[in-house]
Amino acid sequence: MMDNALIADTLSLLGKLMDIHGENSFKTKAYHAAAFTIERFPAPLSTLSETEIASIKGIGKSSAEKITELIQTGKLKILEEIIRQTPPGIIEMMHIKGIGPKKINTIWKEMGIETVGELLYACKENHVKLYKGFGEKTQQSIIESIEYFNQQKGKYLFAQTEETETLIRIYLEKTFGENNVKVTGAFAQQNEIIEALSYLVAAPVEKIKASLNATGYEPVSETKDQITYLSKTGLKVMIYPVAVEEIPIKNLELTSSAAFFHQVSEKLNNRSGFSNEDELFKAAGIPFIPEFLRENPGNITKYTPGMQLVTEDTIHGIIHTHTTWSDGAHTIEEMAKACIVNGKSYLVISDHSKSAFYANGLNEDRITDQHREINRLNNELAPFRIYKSIECDILNDGRLDYSDEVLSTFDLVIASIHSQLKMQEDKAMHRLIQAIENPYTTILGHLTGRLLLSRNGYPINHRKIIDACVANRVVIELNANPHRLDIDWREIDYALEKGALISINPDAHSIEGMDDIRYGVLVAQKAMLTPQQNLSSFTLDAFEEFIAQKHPR
Repeated sequence: MMDNALIADTLSLLGKLMDIHGENSFKTKAYHAAAFTIERFPAPLSTLSETEIASIKGIGKSSAEKITELIQTGKLKILEEIIRQTPPGIIEMMHIKGIGPKKINTIWKEMGIETVGELLYACKENHVKLYKGFGEKTQQSIIESIEYFNQQKGKYLFAQTEETETLIRIYLEKTFGENNVKVTGAFAQQNEIIEALSYLVAAPVEKIKASLNATGYEPVSETKDQITYLSKTGLKVMIYPVAVEEIPIKNLELTSSAAFFHQVSEKLNNRSGFSNEDELFKAAGIPFIPEFLRENPGNITKYTPGMQLVTEDTIHGIIHTHTTWSDGAHTIEEMAKACIVNGKSYLVISDHSKSAFYANGLNEDRITDQHREINRLNNELAPFRIYKSIECDILNDGRLDYSDEVLSTFDLVIASIHSQLKMQEDKAMHRLIQAIENPYTTILGHLTGRLLLSRNGYPINHRKIIDACVANRVVIELNANPHRLDIDWREIDYALEKGALISINPDAHSIEGMDDIRYGVLVAQKAMLTPQQNLSSFTLDAFEEFIAQKHPR
């Protein structure tokens, strides 16, 4: 089924490629406008006729024809044709931050460059800065973006690998038996970035290869210990043929740091013959330690059996959500009712503030109107509770986006940086500390502004920021969007040591986006976060008490 998101992405791609080819700007703008409208349209377009689609504001007759073609055939002839006319390297440039379609058009048509490698060379030879619209700063920015892009090749977000992992594991289990197959490596460790899916398979090498060859897969490399394939998505798949009695020790090795593995394995008299890892750890005189905690050898003494870590079931409220009041896809009521269906006790609405004009941020008058709607819904949906919040922009000088008078009308304030992200550490630290010290700041949102595999965060001193949050009783967000996962889980250990409170928040822009909470939970478990240390795990009564203490009325 061609859903709205895929339709919007397809039209957006068509518009960008047409821009790159220098086609009529009115046509390309129409496709971009249609994509923007579709992203926010509440009903599935697949249920509407072409006439009904064309009548939607922001979607014209031509776009409606393309949408209908996509729905009926799953393809778009005009897009297929323009892709055929576009060199692969030009399409690859579309994935590089800071190079938009107009610049790619100049790079291709005027500079005669058709690959990312050629572009990097031209930048380093100082050729690119000579062209109109570029300049020295842009040239340097392109160099940095390409180098980052090249470093991330072959890497995927955890969320991007889940479907592939499931399909491969099901196939292997059906072929070789459930007890003879185990997912291992980075996926089992719940790492935020995955470079390969790894499986232990208790079967002869030739049988494994014959089975996968029959499905069209052939090894891209092979050693005596592993066979490497490429999935249809380009993700590496590594198969480790083992004897069934070797699975526990091999899984320990592949899910542990070298130091962790050494400390456990040196306590074993034998390395095989265990039916499971519980037996292996018991033989080593160590309580079983989950795979996601095997990077830090200190966890051998730090982790205790029965220790309750945060789970999806311990999340009682959804904090940090966007609605149709700003750039979200669903109304407050729709978001609230979805929370109720999922057994949550409260919802924190935090639409964008007025400086985020690109996201339809709320001015003061609209805040009053939104609060009026929340009051009405709280009366209708009680005992479920909706809290009035805002994702308030931290301005360039560290001030928040509203006056104290306006900030005082919210139950809580999430302060985040969204603009002028290219900063030196001293600038970033100044902005963040100023915002943390504002008495109305409740939560510091996505701490470094990073986008995994796309954009490095601005440089900060994590420990100084954590100390400031503790001193000012500001909660630190663990933004659960799989592209962010910010604060990095590796920094949480120090935060917990200092008594900081973390909040796993989905930063949801739709009902489906609330499900991203699970990605925050997965990395929070790696930091051994407990429900008591996570704000979104507070019960409704405990959350009410927290709000009352932080912002007494």
